[in-house]
Amino acid sequence: MSTLTERAAAAAGRCDSPPQDAPAAAPDVEDYVPAPDPMAGYEPGDDDPEMVPVHLAWLRVRKEIRAIAKGEKYDGGGTKFNFRGVDTVVNTFGPVTLKHGVSVLPVVVDATHRDTTSSQNKKMRECTVTVSWLVMGPMGDRLPLLQSCGEALDSADKGTAKAQSVALRVLLLTGGLTPTHDKDPDSSYIERGNEAPARSANSYRDEILDKKTSQGRLQQISYELTNLRMLGQKVINEVNEQETLDALGRRIYTERSGGGQ
Repeated sequence: MSTLTERAAAAAGRCDSPPQDAPAAAPDVEDYVPAPDPMAGYEPGDDDPEMVPVHLAWLRVRKEIRAIAKGEKYDGGGTKFNFRGVDTVVNTFGPVTLKHGVSVLPVVVDATHRDTTSSQNKKMRECTVTVSWLVMGPMGDRLPLLQSCGEALDSADKGTAKAQSVALRVLLLTGGLTPTHDKDPDSSYIERGNEAPARSANSYRDEILDKKTSQGRLQQISYELTNLRMLGQKVINEVNEQETLDALGRRIYTERSGGGQ
């Protein structure tokens, strides 16, 4: 409630204090001041990369690397092949991306694991990862988020790290369109030798009628004729009448199984 003094002042037309129900005055709004640009006034030093957009910096990385050959060899379990290992790829890209101010950072790693065994019945842990990568240029701008996958087996606790390393290799090689400069497989041509001609319908007829042909072989002949689309071909049977290979085979099979007696 108001005091006697306040009521008297109000009656005299004076107001020493604002009414209790009056809205509070709005605070002063400060003018927006943008954050200072961290690159303002920056002058590259002798060892610093040139301040160019990320797409141009990445293009310069690709132009300098050119290609990475498959210089490593795998020879195990009866399998031999050449490949480009993770260390080789990272050791090639690392200094060049540093030179041009390009950073490659994993931002999301989605990993799945399962237990399995090797061919020697050794317990292994399989890891498959999908990694989202941030490629940032010297000016702080970035390429759209990129993804790559990798998988690895390990008997201890290194499967996830190995799978991420494989995913990084995949990103650099595919994102960099990095060729091997290996010989194009289409640059050589090997002429095929003469292949064995397909068997004739009469050849199959003679084998079906041969008393030495087992029932198992008769079933196999039916399978071969199905694949060759020859079941409907007509031949002259043992009584000099026309009969399809399918009908002939079925009849002989039934007779030799005792069904025709």
